[in-house]
Amino acid sequence: MNTQNTEAVIRNEREWVRVLAKYRDPVLSRSITEIIVTLVPLFSLWGAGIWLAVNVPWLALPVSAVAGLFLVRAFILQHDCGHGALLPNRRLQDMLGRAIGVLTVTPYAVWRQTHAVHHSAAGHLDKRGMGDVTTLTVEEYRARGLWGRLAYRAYRHPLFMFGLAPALLFLFQNRIPLGLEKERRFWLSAMGTNLSIAVLLTVFWLIGGWAAILLVWLPSIVVGATVGVWLFYIQHQFEETCWDDTADWDLHHAALHGSSHYIMPNWMAWMVGYIGIHHVHHLYSRIPFYRLPEVLRDHPALGEAQKLTISESFACARRHLWDVKSRRLLTFREYAALLRNEVAMA
Repeated sequence: MNTQNTEAVIRNEREWVRVLAKYRDPVLSRSITEIIVTLVPLFSLWGAGIWLAVNVPWLALPVSAVAGLFLVRAFILQHDCGHGALLPNRRLQDMLGRAIGVLTVTPYAVWRQTHAVHHSAAGHLDKRGMGDVTTLTVEEYRARGLWGRLAYRAYRHPLFMFGLAPALLFLFQNRIPLGLEKERRFWLSAMGTNLSIAVLLTVFWLIGGWAAILLVWLPSIVVGATVGVWLFYIQHQFEETCWDDTADWDLHHAALHGSSHYIMPNWMAWMVGYIGIHHVHHLYSRIPFYRLPEVLRDHPALGEAQKLTISESFACARRHLWDVKSRRLLTFREYAALLRNEVAMA
């Protein structure tokens, strides 16, 4: 059956899951190649950055910024390890995920658990709170007092969300298993990662002193964290995303329709591990990241779903409130207009 006929008989998200199952197996040679072309440039850029920090400090920052982009790609490797999508051997995959977690300052077991919760409850209004960006409905925001509304506005403001929050999340919040404090294995993951980060920073310091840490390691982490937070935000915080309560929520529907398809130039898509094809990833998370473009080539209908260009995505940073009635993510200005209309109709 050709592609057009195949897509003609696909009627719902569950049928898409069956179609996508054939893409789930990693190609070992490709996985190893992706690991090499990510980690070798990262370490090379760190090495060059350290030399520059000691000898030509003003050139260290741009090199560190590029290293930060490769940290995003390293995070995608860790991400696929967590989904069991990168290597056929689960034990080796988890070992790799833990090691990369030191580079991305993200405890592997802790992140894997919170991310699993995110996948299992994305778009579920009654299961918000772990592994996602806090999003209030219009009714919830209206029910808050003045200080509660101001706190939410401050949290959702771009200067905090994409300015302070990434550094706070990766440098500080990740140091403890927030939300998972009762289980010993998550403390071991967090503390083991923290200890390993201390060792890594000691290596940086021994090679290049404090300049290596302040001009190379820290800027690369902040750049990587900021890009990562932006990508995670834009993947679910767009105007016609999908949120439902328990009665109406469906896992596969929320996965496909509540995740964006972020259109980027080829080099940028490669750099972020094709995570912009997020609707396909959520629908079948076991697909290795490098096979996601293959899915779109074989099934053009998926390529047309939830398309979001870079220029369109900037407007999403102003959308903060889910309106259950219109099924849209509203800006605060649209919310104010909604209130005025209600007063006029009263």
